[in-house]
Amino acid sequence: MSGKKLDKKNIRWQVFIPGFARTLLAAIYGIVDSQGLAKVANAFFNWSLDRFGWFYQIIVLVSLFFVIALLFSNKGSIRIGGKDAKPKFPFWTWFAMALTGGVSAGIVTWGANEPLIYFGNVYGELDALGIQAFTDEAARFAIGRSFYNWSFIPYAIYGLTGVITAYVYFNKKQRLAVTSTLQPLFGDRIMTGGVSHGIDTLSLLGNVLGLSSGLSACIIIVTTGLNFSYNVPDTLLLFVLVGSLIIFLYTFSTYIGLEKGLQKLAGVNAYFYYGLLIFLVVIGPSLFIFKNTTAGLATWFQNFFGWGLDPNTIGGPALVNSWTLFDWAVWIAYAPVTGIFLGQISYGRTIREFLIVNVILPATFGIVWFGVWGNSAIHMQMAGEVDLVGTIANQNAVTALWQFLQNLPFGLGTIVIPINLLVVIISFVTAADATSNNVASLCIKDVPIGSEAPGFLKAIWGVTIGVIAIVLAAFGGTEQGVEGMKALGAAGGFFVLFVFVLQVISAIKMFFIDEVVE
Repeated sequence: MSGKKLDKKNIRWQVFIPGFARTLLAAIYGIVDSQGLAKVANAFFNWSLDRFGWFYQIIVLVSLFFVIALLFSNKGSIRIGGKDAKPKFPFWTWFAMALTGGVSAGIVTWGANEPLIYFGNVYGELDALGIQAFTDEAARFAIGRSFYNWSFIPYAIYGLTGVITAYVYFNKKQRLAVTSTLQPLFGDRIMTGGVSHGIDTLSLLGNVLGLSSGLSACIIIVTTGLNFSYNVPDTLLLFVLVGSLIIFLYTFSTYIGLEKGLQKLAGVNAYFYYGLLIFLVVIGPSLFIFKNTTAGLATWFQNFFGWGLDPNTIGGPALVNSWTLFDWAVWIAYAPVTGIFLGQISYGRTIREFLIVNVILPATFGIVWFGVWGNSAIHMQMAGEVDLVGTIANQNAVTALWQFLQNLPFGLGTIVIPINLLVVIISFVTAADATSNNVASLCIKDVPIGSEAPGFLKAIWGVTIGVIAIVLAAFGGTEQGVEGMKALGAAGGFFVLFVFVLQVISAIKMFFIDEVVE
């Protein structure tokens, strides 16, 4: 992207005003009645997943199968932007931007915590399955379930929306908007008028709620780390200071543009990821990591369809609603607008290359990350070195990460903890940078190739989202300490669910029924 900015006259006020007004009302509501916002979000969270959990499960599987079919079809050779299009970014820079602009912040947050929660049955995740906590079977399940939740399905969701956005924008020369991806279903009438504004506003709101959820989680993990590792008092002031720092960083990064901001941050962060993985393999229980990762893969493959078609009546709400369906809801909330970002940075690549970089490679990275971090933490618990599960049960769902790092061999936790704090912050800043730009882009009438939304528009969204996130981080926790955050994310996913369903149908028609545009 050239970084060229668009002027204020190009704003789609029919999208910006209703979207911003609703977001601002949520922020004000949170300030006036913080507990009330969390309660409303939680009530909606439970209602939406109880009623539509089955539908989430089916549509995400369909998106995965679509991506696999497209990857191996002859459509994979289509070049985004046309036969003569040249890539804007080097291959590994492109991958770093795609990885860190996706679910990487969540992987860093939950890489050790989520497998431990399953392993110890902290919130009743194993109750409906008849698996006894702290056993070898529980260890296999914990890793296998984490692989399921954090690998191919979430990236298939992003990959589908990204590839259709890139195709309609660069090849079919449609406007950069969610409604453009639905044109194969409804024709040009979907591109104008109230329906167009309504769909893009829904997508915007879903993304705003999803980003608020993600920022809330980031604030919680950082403040928990500061409190646990350095005894910094866990006060409202700390939430505000940490939240304000992160808001400033990602708003500034977004303001200066993709090439100056996100590209450089993503490259730095990718090296941190690789370094932390190698570090843990070298100093950690390598044999256990390799063996239980393999066993976890076997558990995952053996149960793939059983887990994938469970609306919560098999695994129970504690496992399915609070983890798997929550994950699907949040990623669907992000999907239509994240697709805009992934499409923008993929100019000059073939569809097959796009799916490899945005689905295959990051999903593989997720498996490796959970295999290394999750198994290292489980082994520490099994060896009796420290009671990580007890820490989660007695404090909150993200505390164990810091205790795990604190107890690394040779006292290396003193070095790794500040590095990991930095990685958590940069991970979210890169993801939020991409998302803020996407949200602002939806408020623009047209985004010519090489242009970005006005900086002031991205700053407005960044600050407003930050206020909601700080309120939820400080006041939205219940049993897990992150319930308000989870509820808001699920609400965002429900708003976007039906738009995403239409995108899936449109993608099938676009690539396998209609005549393709080279």
